[in-house]
Amino acid sequence: MKLQIIFLEEFGKAFIPKKMRPNIREYLMKVGMDEVPYKFFGALFYISLVLTYFVYIYLLYPWLQQNMNSFWFIVLTFLSWVGIQLSIVFMIIMVVYQYLELKIFNRTKKMEDILPEFLRYLSENLKGGMSFDKALWSSIRPRYGTLAEEMELVAKKVMSGYDVEEALKEFTNKYDSPMVKRAFNLIIEGMKGGSEIADLIERIESNLRETKILKQEMSATNTTYVIFMTVIVLFIAPALFGLSFNLLMVLRSIAGSLTGTVGAVSNMPINLTDIKINPDTFKTFSIAALVVISTFSSMIISIIRRGNIRQGIKYIPIYAIVSVLSYLVFKAMLGNMFSGLMQ
Repeated sequence: MKLQIIFLEEFGKAFIPKKMRPNIREYLMKVGMDEVPYKFFGALFYISLVLTYFVYIYLLYPWLQQNMNSFWFIVLTFLSWVGIQLSIVFMIIMVVYQYLELKIFNRTKKMEDILPEFLRYLSENLKGGMSFDKALWSSIRPRYGTLAEEMELVAKKVMSGYDVEEALKEFTNKYDSPMVKRAFNLIIEGMKGGSEIADLIERIESNLRETKILKQEMSATNTTYVIFMTVIVLFIAPALFGLSFNLLMVLRSIAGSLTGTVGAVSNMPINLTDIKINPDTFKTFSIAALVVISTFSSMIISIIRRGNIRQGIKYIPIYAIVSVLSYLVFKAMLGNMFSGLMQ
């Protein structure tokens, strides 16, 4: 097949050291991927190569050709090519890493949401006289998604002779979830102590539901703060930037009309003829500032409502786009209001 699409898999394996492959595979299993995508890493090499070519040809090559002799041209070409490609690869990997981290986080949150229901079924099956491995298997439901996949894997290990405690520990260590770890660590300790597992699991399930209700109540009490911050980010800040832009235009217009009246200008406490702020520069600054404000505000709102930053990442584009659009609308509206002063 066209030399396996120009040796994508071979290139991918060549760039990943053998010692790192088990760690990468273990990490990708948290995302739901069973194998390392070597073809992706191979494609990453070709993508970075193409991007490096365009950056070099259109940005560096003209400057090197004009300012360097043959020796330094070759040396700097080699160094810049390697540096640019490594930088591009690093940036792409960081973007992919953040995407995978967000996906792992979402999978973990879904497990935490469905965990109380799963534990309730597990407790009922144990009370019905089933052994732990059979109760675990019977409690799995397709709608549990990631939790169903993980519990199915744990149940298969236990049924094949694997130690229950080790199988559960491997599962809890796989995900960074205090709730999941705490729940199953209590189950493991209960099994070690010989206590009634069904009653223990029932108490854990009840505790998880109470914790979930408390979190929802806390989130509801903080709604006022969330609304206040949202109004500031989406309306007040864009309106102030729009007002500042139009005031700048008014001052420039006044300065232009006072240019011929030297005596009047010299008697004023403020030198209006020396306004060096460029309107286009201020507009770019305003948009950049609104994007930064939107980014941090969405993270703060996520912390207030959910207790973590990652769930706010998906709101960043929405906040940024709406904030910038509001700025453009306010700028146009205020421009019409101040149009008489800008003539």
